[in-house]
Amino acid sequence: MNNEKKKAEQYLKTAKGQIEGIIRMIDDGRYCVDISNQIIAVEALLKKANSQILKQHLNHCVRDAFLHDKGEEKVDEIITILDKLMK
Repeated sequence: MNNEKKKAEQYLKTAKGQIEGIIRMIDDGRYCVDISNQIIAVEALLKKANSQILKQHLNHCVRDAFLHDKGEEKVDEIITILDKLMK
C-alpha cells in the first residue's frame, strides 16, 4: 500500500471512530449543534481521504495510462469525479 492510500485509510478509520461517537451522542440526547459540528468534522475527514485517493490515482494510474497511450480514458474518469465534487 502506498503512502497516499495509507493516509486515506487513516482518515477513514478516524472518521469511523467519530461516526460511532456521533451515534452515541445522538443516543445520549446531546445538543444538536454539538452533533452537527461533529458531522462537519467527519465530512472534512472524508474529503481529505478522497483527496489522498485521487492523488494516488493521478500519480500512479493516470501517469501509467499516459505512458501506455491510454490517458484519455483516465482524464474522462477524473472529469467525472470533479463534476461530482463540484455539485
